[in-house]
Order: sequence, then C-alpha cells, then structure tokens
Amino acid sequence: MYLKRWLQRGSTWLKRELPGYCAFCLAPAEGHGWCFTCEQELPWNLHACRQCGEPVGHAQPLCGHCLVDPPAFSATHTGLLYQGVVKELVHDFKFHATTRAGMLLFDLMLMTPPTDKGDAFLSVPMTPTNARARGFNQSHWLAEQLAKICDVPLVNARRIKDSPSQRTLNRRERVANLAGAFVIEAKLPRHIVIIDDVVTTGSTGHALATAALKAGAKRVDIWAAARTPLGKD
Repeated sequence: MYLKRWLQRGSTWLKRELPGYCAFCLAPAEGHGWCFTCEQELPWNLHACRQCGEPVGHAQPLCGHCLVDPPAFSATHTGLLYQGVVKELVHDFKFHATTRAGMLLFDLMLMTPPTDKGDAFLSVPMTPTNARARGFNQSHWLAEQLAKICDVPLVNARRIKDSPSQRTLNRRERVANLAGAFVIEAKLPRHIVIIDDVVTTGSTGHALATAALKAGAKRVDIWAAARTPLGKD
C-alpha cells in the first residue's frame, strides 16, 4: 500500500513537471502548460486601475490611491490576480526556483502584454540578504526571458538599502521602507518597463521608477505576472 501511494505521488509530480499535462488539473494539455478549462478559470485581472493595476469597478480608469497620491510609474500591466493557483505558481517559482513554474508565468505574461514594451526592461534587484539566502532572483529571470523574445534590451539597477521584509507592512510603511533603496548608474533610454512577478501595493515599483526617472527615463511602466487583489496590502 505504501509503495502504491508513493508511486501515485510520483506520477502526480511528473505530470506537473513534464510538458503535455495541465499544471493545474493534470489533464492532458497541448500547446501551453494548461488546458482550456483551467485557462478560463484562472483569476484574470479584468478590470484594473490603469496606473497601478489594482482591481477596480468597470467604469473606473484609476483607483482612489492613484487619484490622491499617484506613483512614479505611469501604467501597470498585470493580467492575473495573485490568488488561488496563481499564488501557488508564484510561490513555487520564487521560493523553490521551479523551472516549469517560471515558464508558465512567462507564458501567461505573454498572453496579456503591454501595447508598448518600451525601450528597455528593468528587473527588480534583491537585497543582499535575500540574494545570499535564496540565490535566485525571479524578477531578473523573467526579465531575461521576456527581453529575449520581445527583442528589448535589459538594463540593471542596484539595491543599496538592505531594508526589512515588506510582508508585514502596510502601504504607507512599504513606501517609507523602500525610499532611496535603488540606484541606477547608467543613463537610461526614454521609456523603461519594470518586470516583476507580483505587484502588491506598488511601493517597490514606485521606488524603482523614482530611481529610473533620476537616471534619465521619461516614462516608467510595470509589467508583472499578477496583482495582489483589492484590500490585500
């Protein structure tokens, strides 16, 4: 009985990792890493603030935060919400460096790309502490893959402030925590697009966009796989 359960678990793992099976329900799938049914049921971010990507009502072009205190970036493109299976996918990629999870996020981002991909892509640099502990930067990996397929150059920033984790902080605290955290030493082209896996409150994007504007960019947008749903600061 134990061997049977072990084989069943092994079979499930293989189906999730190998092409030809839906990563979400394990049904046979062709083309993408998911079946048509699961694609339809993914948490799509259908009605979002055009500036920060936060889910809003049908008729609202901007959320209340962007109307009152607009961030340094101009637009955010996030096709999915950070919940359910998408949240699990991001977690597998970020904390376990699962290659297939990364490729699935990459493919999902290409399904809802920005109209204007800008003059260069910019990934989010990690703190030295996280870089040593994790040894993997999911933002940079996505930026490299997207830069290749979109034929857009990749530029780099440096994180000079090893600030505490953002996870337990609210929106205002996150902005203060990241103030002055990034520096970009090269002269940037006019339009920069920041690549990331998840946008939560936009505080990281704001801090990095501020550094990009100081380095010569005239416009900064964000292209990410998912957006944390409304109220999940």
